[in-house]
Amino acid sequence: MASLVVRLLKKTWVQRLLAVSAGLIVLFVLLNSVLLPLYVNHGNTLRVPDVTGDQLLQAEKTLEAAGLQPIEAETRADAKIPVGSVVFQNPAAESVVNHGRRVYLTVSGGEIQVIVPLLRGHSMRDAKFALERVGLRLGNTTFQPSDQYPENTIIAQSFSAELRIPRGARVDITVSSGRVVAGSTLVPNLVGKTVTEGQRILGTVGLGVGNITYQPSYELVPNTIVEQFPRAGDAALAGQKVDLFVVKAGKPEEEIALPNK
Repeated sequence: MASLVVRLLKKTWVQRLLAVSAGLIVLFVLLNSVLLPLYVNHGNTLRVPDVTGDQLLQAEKTLEAAGLQPIEAETRADAKIPVGSVVFQNPAAESVVNHGRRVYLTVSGGEIQVIVPLLRGHSMRDAKFALERVGLRLGNTTFQPSDQYPENTIIAQSFSAELRIPRGARVDITVSSGRVVAGSTLVPNLVGKTVTEGQRILGTVGLGVGNITYQPSYELVPNTIVEQFPRAGDAALAGQKVDLFVVKAGKPEEEIALPNK
């Protein structure tokens, strides 16, 4: 009986020793892996604030106030985000970093800008190709007499050469209609006017209405001038006739069905 009691006591003592040892090991791991790092780094780590969408100056102030160092890394074209706003940040928002960590910012440069080519002195055909090469489009064309530039040569453009403008913009041009002949007058623009209005306008500058050619259309208002010759801006002698192309109701000729044979 006594030996049984001794064995039980020894067994209990061993279990207690093992339990205490296990507890010490868990405590060591907890101190070494969790509590000690938290104690050492206390006050030296923080979460990165979200500054995407903010203007660069405001983003820099926010990061500096949080104890971080903002760095403007690059500028990226972005038509959807206002110029000067932060598009991307690294490290990302809510990242846990050390105090004083650098945060690299990518800023929006707005719409893609292209350089306007020099059009003055070139033909309209060359100008159209030059604009398309850089992503621009040819806008309105007006004609003006010129003693300096030959007929059909561009003498002015709405945006100066070397200027940066948004890609896809239209560039208007002014084209030479040739030298002004003594006693001549400039042909007014009649497109969009009615025949009656066109006749009145021509009469005020000493010109008259020439041949009228009617063009069927369902889309345009009947009796509207859609083209003229000589064109607007050309020089014409007093009394010269201007031929008109006018809309009349009906389908265009190419849409009119031929009668069955």
